[in-house]
Amino acid sequence: MAYQSYPGQTAPEPTVRAPRLRPGFGLRGPRRERHVLAAEDLTALAFPVGDDGVLVGVDPQNQPAVIGLFRPSQYELVLVGGMWTAQVIALRAAATGARVAVETARPQAWSPMAQAAGGGQPCVTIHQVGRLGAQGASVASPVLVVRDLGARPPRSRLSAAPWQTTLTLLPYLGPNASRVINSADLVGVQRVSPQEAEILARLLSLGDQEVAALPTLGDNITLWATRMRRQFVMTNPGEAEAQVLGGPRRMD
Repeated sequence: MAYQSYPGQTAPEPTVRAPRLRPGFGLRGPRRERHVLAAEDLTALAFPVGDDGVLVGVDPQNQPAVIGLFRPSQYELVLVGGMWTAQVIALRAAATGARVAVETARPQAWSPMAQAAGGGQPCVTIHQVGRLGAQGASVASPVLVVRDLGARPPRSRLSAAPWQTTLTLLPYLGPNASRVINSADLVGVQRVSPQEAEILARLLSLGDQEVAALPTLGDNITLWATRMRRQFVMTNPGEAEAQVLGGPRRMD
């Protein structure tokens, strides 16, 4: 209906309705045709890795092997192996933006890596045994705690926290290895003696072929095992990693 004004009366401003919002979607965007992919074309889609996380090497099929280190709950890793592999993991975790805190009795062995990791930023810190305080981990600032305390690591004084992952390094199986391994969510095993392989077979329910392979593994080969899966992984350093850490080695 047209508006009729009376003498001395001005026409009102036309009413402008506010854009209608859809909850969770905001303003309507341009109306365009939808992108449709035929079912037979789905096989053409591919992704370079199967999960998000830290690249630790390649599997026997030369496919990327990735560990999702940081989670919204407590996560425990144990590596029965060498410091070189632990340092590669720490460097690559720092490269994703995580902070790394190392509790160790041999700080001189970790200092070069810590100095090279952040490019001037203190993303890797080194702490004396028993002096590691709360790290304030969060989804925006995850933390990897590396415990390099020999074959008999004491219980950690650090409280478990979301987005905080602990990697305990065991150079070989000590008296309390079963306690440490049984409490882990993921266990990595590098070259060990036949006697240690038999112990790990019981703790991790390994098969005969895996047990036979453990004493013969190369310096850069790790068997990563959970309660459900096992995977051999080869870790090769990048050029920058090799400059800082040198070549792969099982013992330091």
